[in-house]
Amino acid sequence: MNQAHPLRIVTWNIHKGVQGLGPARRLEIHDIGHAVEQFDADCICLQEVRSVHRPGPRQFARWPEAPQADYLAPEGYEAVYRSNAITRHGEHGNALLSRWPVLRVAHEDMSDHRFEQRGLLHVELNIENQAVHVLVVHLGLIHTSRERQVAQLARYIERAVPADCPMVVAGDFNDWAERLHSPLAHVGLHTFDSLRLATFPARLPLLHLDRVYARGLQPVSAHVPRGAAWSRMSDHLPLVTEFRLGAQP
Repeated sequence: MNQAHPLRIVTWNIHKGVQGLGPARRLEIHDIGHAVEQFDADCICLQEVRSVHRPGPRQFARWPEAPQADYLAPEGYEAVYRSNAITRHGEHGNALLSRWPVLRVAHEDMSDHRFEQRGLLHVELNIENQAVHVLVVHLGLIHTSRERQVAQLARYIERAVPADCPMVVAGDFNDWAERLHSPLAHVGLHTFDSLRLATFPARLPLLHLDRVYARGLQPVSAHVPRGAAWSRMSDHLPLVTEFRLGAQP
């Protein structure tokens, strides 16, 4: 990338675009759409994105007609979505919104047990004539599951991502104890280790669950937007990061 314009990558668990419980439930997908546009990001990695939710139009008068990934994509962006979980009411999964051309898309089931359906979305982008691989993940709630999922992720990277290509792995890692840094470092993935960027719960963020790991990219900055408006939209806050193409120091 141009040294004056780093590559901006955002990750955000949008909680299916709905917040609250019972009669207090409210539709936040429209405000999330405004927020996504404000990021002015090169790519936005989203988790818990609805593709189909049959009760939605009955419960909310303003439920978008388009699947959420397509609805959230700013003008000129390409939306890529793959389902992780299929339920009796519909399906949801990971999405990537990119302002750069999409070269290839792949998906892999990462479910560790029948109670949690998880997946990996792999999108290869053409960024200024450079192939950059972006993987969007949402790991399990149990640490032993996450360990097995990271081992599966490492095997996937070995067979699907060329060693000389820049790569990003972003998403909700559910790793509040920061125990996945070491196994991810074994495949060359590093994050903003020195920064404590709490993203959950959004109203009183204490845990750094959402992360962006990279290989072959130089980290520039990372921050978490704060304020009442951000805390209303999802139970997670977004993580906004910037990188430059080139090997890490």
